[in-house]
Amino acid sequence: MLKYLILLFYILSMIGIGIYSFRKIQSSGDYMVAGNRGNVWQITGSLLATIIGSTAILGSSDLAFSQGWAAAWLMLSAAFGLSLLVLIAPIVKRQGKYTLPQLIGDQYGNEARIIASFVIPVAWIGVIAAQIIGGARVMNSFFGLPYEGSVWGIGIVFIFYTSIGGQVSVIKTDLVQSFIIVLGVLAIACYLFLWAPVNPGKMTQLKFPFNSAFHPMDLFVLILTYSTTFLVGPDIYTRLFCAENEKVAKRSVLLTALILIPFAFLITYLGVFAAHQFPGFDFKQGSSLISVLSYVLPEWGIGLLVAAILSAIMSSASTTLLTSSVIVVNTFHKDLDTPVSLRQTKYIILIVGFLSILLSLRVTSIIQSLLMALTFFSGAFILPVLAGLLGFSNSRLHSNLAMILGGLVALAGKITGIYWSSMIGNLLILCAFCLNGILLFPGGRWSRNFNKKVI
Repeated sequence: MLKYLILLFYILSMIGIGIYSFRKIQSSGDYMVAGNRGNVWQITGSLLATIIGSTAILGSSDLAFSQGWAAAWLMLSAAFGLSLLVLIAPIVKRQGKYTLPQLIGDQYGNEARIIASFVIPVAWIGVIAAQIIGGARVMNSFFGLPYEGSVWGIGIVFIFYTSIGGQVSVIKTDLVQSFIIVLGVLAIACYLFLWAPVNPGKMTQLKFPFNSAFHPMDLFVLILTYSTTFLVGPDIYTRLFCAENEKVAKRSVLLTALILIPFAFLITYLGVFAAHQFPGFDFKQGSSLISVLSYVLPEWGIGLLVAAILSAIMSSASTTLLTSSVIVVNTFHKDLDTPVSLRQTKYIILIVGFLSILLSLRVTSIIQSLLMALTFFSGAFILPVLAGLLGFSNSRLHSNLAMILGGLVALAGKITGIYWSSMIGNLLILCAFCLNGILLFPGGRWSRNFNKKVI
C-alpha cells in the first residue's frame, strides 16, 4: 500500500509543479528557455536530469546483461561528448537563442533552418519514446501493470506537465531530481555491495574496456553516433541557452561531465550485479534494476527510489518534448517571441507526445529506440553545426545536401546493423560522416568567427 501512496504523491507533485510554474510564465522566453536566468547549479542539475533518463538508469543496467562492464561506455561516451562541448559552450551560448535550428539558420540560411526544424523533431520522437519505454518498464516491474497501459499513463502525465509549465517547471525540479537519482544510485550500489559482497571482477567474464560482446569498432561507432549528440544536441543546447552567461554554460557542462564518469560505473555495477544474481531474467518486458530493488530493499525504500527514477525519466522526456515542439513551431515562425508561437508550441507538444506514445507501443527496446534516433541526428547535423560554430562557411546547396543525405545514410546504416549485418551497418554510418565532409569542406572557407576568443 505504501508504494502506491508514494507513487500517487509523486504524480500529484509533478502536476502541482506544472500548474504552479504556469502562473510564473510571463513571456515566450520564460516558457522556452526559463528567462535565461539559470545559474551553474541549476544548469548542471538540468543537464544531469536530462541525460540521466531511462537510457542511463534502465538502458545501461539492462545493457550490462549482454555487454558486462563494457556497458559503462554508454555514459562514458556521454561524458566524452560533454568534455568536447566545454570548448565551444561559450560560442553556443553567445550565438544561440531558443533552438538549434535557429542557430543553424544563422549559419546556413533559412532553408537549412527549415530542414533542421523538420528532421530534428522526427529523430527526437525516438528519444522521447525511449523515456516513455523506460517509465513503462518501471511501472511494469514495480507494480505489475500492463506495459501498454503504463505507456499511456506515463505519456499523459509528462505531456500535461510539459505543456502547462514549460521550461520554468523543468528547471525548478531538475536540480532536486538529479541529486535524488545520483545519490539514490550510489546508495543502492553501496547497499548491494554490503548485502551480497561479491568481488565485482568475479560477477561476469565480460570485462572492461572490451570483451567478446563489445569491440573497439563498437566504441568508435558509439562515439560517432552517441558522444557527438552531446557535442551538438538540441536538448543539451537548450540547457545552455537557459544559462545566464557564457561562463555559467561552460562550467555547467564541465561539472556534468565529471559527475557522469563515476556514475557510469555505478549504474553498470547495478546491471552486472542483477545479471549475476538473476541470470535467467527476461528484462525485455521489465527492468533488471527494479527487480534487484524489489528483492533487496524494503517497500518504502523501493517506492522512494522508483519515484526518483521516474523523476529522471520525466525530466528527460519533458526537456526533449518541449525542445522538439519549439523546433516544429520554429519551422512556421522564425520569430518565436510571439503569443501565437507560444500557443502553437503547446498544441505541438500534444501531437509530438502522442506520436511518441504510439512509437513506444511498437518499439519496446530503450537502447534500440534511442540509438536509432540519435544515429539519424548525428549523421545529419554533427559536422554541419560544428563547422558553422567554428566559422566555416559553404554554399547553402552543399550544406543542405550534407544534412539530408548524411542523416538518411546514417539511419540506413543503423537499421542495417540491427536487422542484418552490424559490420555493414557500421560502415554505412562511417560513410554518412564521410559524405558530410565531402559535401561540406571542398570549396568552403573559414571566417573570422573561428578566431573569436572562447571564455
